Amino acid sequence: MSATRRDALGAIGTSVAALAMSGCGGGSATPAPAPVSTPPPAPTGVQQPGINTIAARGGRRFGSAIASTPGNANAGSIQNSDYTAIIKGECGIVVPENEMKWQAVRPAPTVFAFDRMDEIVRWAQTNGLAVRGHTLLWHRPQWFPNWLNTYDFGATPVREAERLLTEHIQTVTRRYKGVITSYDVVNEAIDHDRNATIETSLSRAMGSPEAVLDLAFHTARAELPTEQLVYNDYMSWEPQHAKHCADVLRLLEGFKKRGTPVDALGIQSHIEMFSIDPATGVGPYAEREWRRFLDEVTGMGYRLLVTEFDVKDKALPGNIAQRDEKVADFARRYFEVMFDYKQHLDDVLAWGMVDKFNWLQGFDPAKRADGLEVRGTPYDSTYRAKPLLTALANVITAAG
Repeated sequence: MSATRRDALGAIGTSVAALAMSGCGGGSATPAPAPVSTPPPAPTGVQQPGINTIAARGGRRFGSAIASTPGNANAGSIQNSDYTAIIKGECGIVVPENEMKWQAVRPAPTVFAFDRMDEIVRWAQTNGLAVRGHTLLWHRPQWFPNWLNTYDFGATPVREAERLLTEHIQTVTRRYKGVITSYDVVNEAIDHDRNATIETSLSRAMGSPEAVLDLAFHTARAELPTEQLVYNDYMSWEPQHAKHCADVLRLLEGFKKRGTPVDALGIQSHIEMFSIDPATGVGPYAEREWRRFLDEVTGMGYRLLVTEFDVKDKALPGNIAQRDEKVADFARRYFEVMFDYKQHLDDVLAWGMVDKFNWLQGFDPAKRADGLEVRGTPYDSTYRAKPLLTALANVITAAG
């Protein structure tokens, strides 16, 4: 996820009801959600077939990001019945937009606060939806809690950093044991400008960013021997992503060489039309290079997920009908390529289902010069389905 996406995230960590903890187990004022021992049933009381019902025919799930409360204007909430009707109708899995990040669940070194994450899990279980974990480590200083950026690691910094990270991952994963079976263990560990892994307080204490990332995955694997462990990053098929894709390949190759237990690559897929290719009428895309990238990733044995899909429509005309048609066309082209890898492709998730709650409304690079709302999700701000929803349904249906 883009670093500027979470301007409101700091408020989450300060507003949750924190609970002091000692030792690795942690805790909160409410008991952990009960483990799910069997796959959740399909949502009830909704029109069929939703996108998830179609996706299930191919053995995968369709889902969306969701929030616990409506405090963030850019978050669709479980408190919004219109929004949740869409989620229950179209999705089989949800992912917390902010509620599992360090700022939210660990506001202080000895404090864990799970109230908001627990709300999402209980709501999902009540409504027969699975939950993904996002994220155990967003390895960027601007998305660390302040206390971690300034933490004194003492006389044995390696040991203390290892303790903090291990404790965090153990506490979160143990709380949702049997509930969450796919985690974005590490999110966005590469600096787009430097084309190298990012340095943080943890990496400086431990000697390198790779030492931090490896420990995160090894700790997660020890706690979750059969669950899916994902490296998640901000990329898709636009030409400007080529260098970043090369950096991700190097990172994935390093994981393989070092025996780091990474199962899958999470491809965020915030596909963008910041300019228009006259030959296609949609944003420029590098299909051949993107296929080469996917070939290399899957050739190393990694699974694929689409974790945060939406569309940036900045360069499209303001006319809603024309814009929606082009957004749908661009997404169709993208997903036709992704589903060419269906034997490697697992779940597909949107980063929100309704335009007005989508993070792009507050993301400056995506804002339109005409001031109009970005129309990059399957439903508009009046909760009406758009051509994008039909395009997704058609591609997933055709893929089988």
